[in-house]
Amino acid sequence: MKRTIIASLFLIIGCKEEKKEAATQPEPEVKENVVQETKPQVNEAEEAKKWVEKSIEEYFKSDLGNLDKNMQKITTKEYYDYKGDAMSVDMDVDGSLTQKEFNDKWKGKFDTQKAGVGVGFLIAGQDWDKVQVTKCQLISENENNYLFDVVLNDKALKAVYPVKVRVSKENNTFLIADVLQDTPEFN
Repeated sequence: MKRTIIASLFLIIGCKEEKKEAATQPEPEVKENVVQETKPQVNEAEEAKKWVEKSIEEYFKSDLGNLDKNMQKITTKEYYDYKGDAMSVDMDVDGSLTQKEFNDKWKGKFDTQKAGVGVGFLIAGQDWDKVQVTKCQLISENENNYLFDVVLNDKALKAVYPVKVRVSKENNTFLIADVLQDTPEFN
């Protein structure tokens, strides 16, 4: 009988230790099958292209009194300052630079030969009717910079303006960082 009691005690103690071990082991995690929504890959170059087309056309539709403010909204600060200098080279106004001063000031940051010196932003014409983007083709992309071959067309005035537009993505928005345009030869 003593043996039965001792065996029972060992059995009871053994069962309690198994329960302790089972209680201290973490329960296996139940994994749920979660289906994540996958957004289609956003092609930033395509987004930049659409932005260029829309922004340029809206710029030329805006009120003449708001052109400067609207140019500031769609360009980087540095490009805005650069183009402002380019438009007023050799003009008899306060702050205008000579061609040499302009080249010296901006030569390390921009191609001053393609600044469109003495002409307006994006087009060489002073007047326009309805400027439309008839071509906007990606030439190259590098990180957050995109270079587009752009043709602007004003059918009413029979004017075509080919330019290269470099766009940068800054703070989740696109901005024009440079426009490469030729200075027309006037006879």
